[in-house]
Amino acid sequence: MSGRIAIAGVGLIGGSFGLALKAAGYDGEIVGLGRDAERLAAAVRLGAIDRGETDAVAGVAGAEVVLLAVPMGSMRAVLAALAPGLEPGAIVTDAGSVKGSFVRDARAALGSLERVVPGHPIAGTEHSGVAAAFPELYAGRRVILTPLPETEEAGVVRVERLWRMTGACTERLSVEAHDRLLAATSHLPHMLAFGLVDALARGDDPGAVFRYAAGGFRDFTRIASSDPVMWRDICLANRDALLGALEAYRDDLDALTEEVRAGDGAGLLARFQRAKTARDRFCG
Repeated sequence: MSGRIAIAGVGLIGGSFGLALKAAGYDGEIVGLGRDAERLAAAVRLGAIDRGETDAVAGVAGAEVVLLAVPMGSMRAVLAALAPGLEPGAIVTDAGSVKGSFVRDARAALGSLERVVPGHPIAGTEHSGVAAAFPELYAGRRVILTPLPETEEAGVVRVERLWRMTGACTERLSVEAHDRLLAATSHLPHMLAFGLVDALARGDDPGAVFRYAAGGFRDFTRIASSDPVMWRDICLANRDALLGALEAYRDDLDALTEEVRAGDGAGLLARFQRAKTARDRFCG
């Protein structure tokens, strides 16, 4: 495949996309868009992009595909900035964690959504920035696309082909199903990790708590090292679905609390066995 690709936001996600395409032999030009010229220069040195542009219109000029890999709170402003420079047939896609808000932002900034292909790679680490990018990030991982009724099939197929070049497998869901599922499996776990670490850090003796924390605590809270701005934006963008997941978890936590209070060993064992079976099946 060839043709110019523009990546708005060359951090972990956007940078890994560029690196993976280059590693797979993509021979079209990959242009990075961003506000910081030094970071773009670093992305060029790392091989994630071929050149960088701080002007959005110049950055998307001639691009056949434009990928937005910016925080959810920046999507609408970035879309509006690059809209005047889009080629008539350019495909616009994204890597955001919330699809409903991206669709609203794209509709507000671009009007027509015929060539808009909302997407979300289910991949990442707790690190951020292009220095954390690596070409294998998407290998064997899922990328969910949520095309709209008006989305042209040719654009969806083009985006699928690009993601498959990175080593990912693609699936299609509705916008609503994506946001509901990701609220439970991604957004809620991040909220729990952030919340637990924050609660302990504000406790009576946080130094002792963290000094004696073992591997289980480190494993459970790893994602609390993720970008706080990005996760604030995700929480607000997927607020309704996330609230539903939080409230359901709170009800279950109340039930767990009562089992501990009542000394209900049978209830606790049944809960733990169900969890172990489900987790082992998932990891297997």
